[in-house]
Amino acid sequence: QVQLVESGGGLVQAGDSLRLSCVASGRTSTHAMGWFRQAQGKAREFVAAISWNGGLTIYGDSVKGRFTISRDNAKNTVYLQMNSLKPEDTAVYYCAADSDTLVVTPELSEYDTWGQGTQVTVSS
Repeated sequence: QVQLVESGGGLVQAGDSLRLSCVASGRTSTHAMGWFRQAQGKAREFVAAISWNGGLTIYGDSVKGRFTISRDNAKNTVYLQMNSLKPEDTAVYYCAADSDTLVVTPELSEYDTWGQGTQVTVSS
């Protein structure tokens, strides 16, 4: 069974950048991977996803053009590079694994395994 641990969150100012990392314990090389976020009192929201070989990426409308998802299967790690951060990006960010290697999806319910989350706070 896969376990995921996120890191790299913190407190930054609007316009700054952060890179989040998600390290997997277990085999994820053939899993699609995603990033989601959840602001306090809000529903969990799709951010980005990447296919098992990195050949396909998709993004939520609110982050497209600012965030980039990537993966390094040799390191069993997925990254989320976040640029031009806005206060509305403030949330707990979660990575997730999808054991279905046939699809890359923004649908939260399709993901099998979740990390514990890392807090990103963007001040004005």
